[in-house]
Amino acid sequence: MRKLPTWLSVILLVLGLGLVAPGPASAASYCGISWGSTAKSAPGNTTAPITNVRTGRHTCYDRMVVTLRGDVAGYSVRYGTVRAQGSGRVIPLRGGADLAVVIKAPAYNSSGRATYRPAHPKELANVHGYTTFRQLAWGGSFEGYTTIGLGVRARLPFRVFTLDGPGKTSRLVVDVAHRW
Repeated sequence: MRKLPTWLSVILLVLGLGLVAPGPASAASYCGISWGSTAKSAPGNTTAPITNVRTGRHTCYDRMVVTLRGDVAGYSVRYGTVRAQGSGRVIPLRGGADLAVVIKAPAYNSSGRATYRPAHPKELANVHGYTTFRQLAWGGSFEGYTTIGLGVRARLPFRVFTLDGPGKTSRLVVDVAHRW
């Protein structure tokens, strides 16, 4: 008889701990963002030239937009050292992490004339006051490849996608989240 109350006590203790013990932690995503920080790319090349680079601030992320006169084809966006097209020279950037954006498109037309010529190659856009972006720098355009260095606050989640229009233009969009 003595064993029954002992076993009953043990069972109640185990059940009680199960009710009080916390369940597995579930991390809520920031702003519903489920992006990662691994490299993103798309195959293909285009002769459609780059015509503009601009930025914007949003509630949950900072955005860079590259406009092409024609369709966006291939690109590669990854964290790591950013190198200038042609020379391979390292492009120093402000921030805790560097995002190398390589668009498989030229920044010049079929005659070799520049279709996008930044006024300030080390500062493509004024990102002062942005939550994530620290600097956009021109890495040049050579043999149909164009590089833009994006200095960000830290290695944060990002996404890359393309948009058609307006008209015969298209855009490559790079969004970098403000936090994980």
